[in-house]
Amino acid sequence: MTAIRAILFDLDGTLLDSAPDLVGSLNWVRRSEGLPPLAVSEMQRFASKGAIGLLKAGMPPADDHVFESWRQRFLEHYALNSYRDSTLYEGITDLLVFLGEMNIPWGIVTNKIESLTLPIVEAAKLSATISCVVCGDTLNESKPHPAPVNLACGMVGVTPAETLFVGDDVRDIQAGRAAGTQTAAAYYGYGADELDDDIVSDSFRIHHPLELMELVRTHNGLGGPDRDK
Repeated sequence: MTAIRAILFDLDGTLLDSAPDLVGSLNWVRRSEGLPPLAVSEMQRFASKGAIGLLKAGMPPADDHVFESWRQRFLEHYALNSYRDSTLYEGITDLLVFLGEMNIPWGIVTNKIESLTLPIVEAAKLSATISCVVCGDTLNESKPHPAPVNLACGMVGVTPAETLFVGDDVRDIQAGRAAGTQTAAAYYGYGADELDDDIVSDSFRIHHPLELMELVRTHNGLGGPDRDK
């Protein structure tokens, strides 16, 4: 059983329940086009897909020029409203305190661009304890490419084999696997419907953030019952 010496998290749908604000920006674009708002519960499963994924799911078909104008308007609105109704998932704060007590560094690997990510990190009061933030525009590649995950492992100073990457989206599992990390599928997040057995066959299945505490204790010889992957 390989120890877990660092944990990397996806942001949207893993650390942060950001759907209310993401869907809020989608609905702002919809209102500008005379369209009625869509329910957060209906659209939250697209929240890990970013602006493009949300707009494709929540707007009518359009040519590239119109779609790009929607994307720019979405991003402008979201930049000013990214942490109004978003919250850390229940249990995340306790989990991060636990990691600090265990001297286990943690970081974020997200496809959200840096100009949107860093204000959220500040607003969520994560800056004091986070060890690294790798964003969608940090490198030329983004998830599912392994490069962002490998960069984050280097930044926290832990080998991929002893790093756990936690995410709710297929691209998270693919990126972690390609980088050589251990992976955990966050079934409490937005992408659970796409996390079928083949995709997560070598991943831990997490249904609440606090389950990661048990996982760390077990793999680091701190007691607690073992769990099947």
